[in-house]
Amino acid sequence: MTVHVVGTADQIGEGEYRVYDVSGRSIVIYNIQGEYYALLNYCPHQGAEMCKGRVCGTNLPSDVYEYAFGRVGEIVRCPWHGWEFEIKTGKSLVRANMRLLRYEVVLEDGKLVVKI
Repeated sequence: MTVHVVGTADQIGEGEYRVYDVSGRSIVIYNIQGEYYALLNYCPHQGAEMCKGRVCGTNLPSDVYEYAFGRVGEIVRCPWHGWEFEIKTGKSLVRANMRLLRYEVVLEDGKLVVKI
């Protein structure tokens, strides 16, 4: 595992993201309520740049004729086909066997450190 200092926490406001090149990989780091999550900036479906997708919420399980929307700011939607992924885990909401590649990111003395 290689450790990379990519930037500082103050570069990414709450609810925002930033893209970094880490050892030739495009990595997108999201700030969700002060926690940082790093994902490969590549949709496993057909390769779209996930950073260009909308950060949003999603439909939640609900009763017939009811519409429940939640998890606002925790989901990223692929800009090409609308597939939804959890930012915190990389898991797909569309296909159980598909996920975004996730990297550990930690905050050390105000610096964002990605472990690849």
